[in-house]
Amino acid sequence: MALLLTEHDIAELLDPLELIPAMEDALSSFSSGTAVQPVRTVLGLRDGAFFGVMPGYMPALPVHGAKLVSVIPKNHQRGLPTHRATIVLIDPDTGDLLAVTDGRLITEMRTAAVSAVSLRYLAHENSKILALLGNGVQARSHREVLPLVRHFEEIRAWSPQSKPANAAASAREAVEGADVIVLATSSPVPVIENAWVKPGAHVISVGACVPSQREMDPALVARGFLVVDSRAAALKESGDVVQGIQEGRFSADHIKAELGQRPTRIHDEDVTLFKSLGLAVEDLAAAHLVYRRARETGRGTEIDI
Repeated sequence: MALLLTEHDIAELLDPLELIPAMEDALSSFSSGTAVQPVRTVLGLRDGAFFGVMPGYMPALPVHGAKLVSVIPKNHQRGLPTHRATIVLIDPDTGDLLAVTDGRLITEMRTAAVSAVSLRYLAHENSKILALLGNGVQARSHREVLPLVRHFEEIRAWSPQSKPANAAASAREAVEGADVIVLATSSPVPVIENAWVKPGAHVISVGACVPSQREMDPALVARGFLVVDSRAAALKESGDVVQGIQEGRFSADHIKAELGQRPTRIHDEDVTLFKSLGLAVEDLAAAHLVYRRARETGRGTEIDI
């Protein structure tokens, strides 16, 4: 019998302190070639919406499966989540269905956990000021998870669409002097300027996941020590990377490493950039962690399809 795991189940079972090392292992497996996944297949829908299929296979767990995700920008006006997702886990030995899980909260939490992994490798140990640009679920999850890796004395916030609690007056006011900057907006155009970012800062970009959008000043991308979750995906999906190459600002070699290769900054003054697009292996590893905890604790609903 397979398990059906709801968002409520996931909220009870998925511990960020367990999720961060699980994401670190998943990224390493991906970059080493141990885990297998193609770049996601994306179907464009109407009104800027799209549907993505993200399959993957992780022999170490062992599990294979896929995330099915719909991104519906107009849901924001309806008071609904813009991202809807379902994750399917399958036993690779038998082909049996192990679990069907809600994917919205997993996506929210695993994205912040992967960003936390980037802090470990790329942000200075003494980072004290965190700036968050955005006011959606990703901004909120990063606000909760990143302090588990670095102790921030000040957290600033700004959003182009709405006003977060204790908001800065402008994006510039939030960013200037910050040690770590998270861009988690739905803006199709840059929300940050190169001149605002101090030497030695670490910038995390989790928005702009299609080639027609960019979240960062192209001069900042050209300046930065650029790390991605997947080189293949970044060269196909990231507008910040794809458009920069098309404009002749840099070549594909400007991507210094994948996060799963555990890169470190070369110079203290480097501005490190982590472009996060999201990987199927991250979703599968997070969902499998929930599945294991559910079996241990008797959570979830058994289903027979």
